[in-house]
Amino acid sequence: MRKFPRGATFGRAEGSASPPDLPRGRGAAASILTVPRRALLLAALALVPSACGSAGKTATTPPPPRAATPSPAPERKPAAADDVAVIRGWADALRRGELDRAVRYFAIPSFVSNGTPPIKLTSREDVRFFNRTLPCGAKVLRVEDTGAYLVARLRLTERPGPGVCGAGVGGEASTAFLIRRRHIVQWRRVVEPAPDATPAGPQI
Repeated sequence: MRKFPRGATFGRAEGSASPPDLPRGRGAAASILTVPRRALLLAALALVPSACGSAGKTATTPPPPRAATPSPAPERKPAAADDVAVIRGWADALRRGELDRAVRYFAIPSFVSNGTPPIKLTSREDVRFFNRTLPCGAKVLRVEDTGAYLVARLRLTERPGPGVCGAGVGGEASTAFLIRRRHIVQWRRVVEPAPDATPAGPQI
C-alpha cells in the first residue's frame, strides 16, 4: 500500500493550503517567498565598475522593473450537470460511509492534494486509503467551472467510520476537481475559491 505523508486533513479550518496527506490530523503546507535571483544580480552589478568600454567608466543603477500587470481573474460559470453529478455522488457516498462507492468515482491513476504536494494514486487500494482517511463527510453547496477546474463549495459533516470531524462540522471548505469521462482525475483542496485561486495542476 502507498505511504502518505502525515499531518494534513480535509475539511478543517481555513489556513491549510491545498491539497493529501493522509492520516487524520491537521496540517498545512507553507511557502516562503525569497528575493528573486535576478534582483540580487542587478543589485550586485550596480556596485561593480563596468568591464567593457573605456577605463574609468562606472556602472549605473538600472531602472526599477515595471510592476507586473495582474492576470485577469478566470471567468466562473455554473458547472455542467454531468460533472456536478460526479462530485455530488462522491460526496454523498463518503458522507454515508459507502466507501466502496466513493472509490468508484475516482479514475486510476488520479492525483489528490489535501495540504501537501500532489500525490499520485495508482490503484484502487490507494484511492480507498485516501478516502478512508478523510475525517469529514460533506454536502455539496455549489459547483463552479473556472475553465481549468471545477470548484465545489462543501459543508462539512460527520460520517461513519474511524476518526472525528469534530469542530469542523458545519464549517465550509472548497475542493477543486478535474473530471474526465465521469471520473475524478484530480482532487485538490483549496483554501478559498477566490476568483484568482484556481490551483496549479501537477506536471503530468
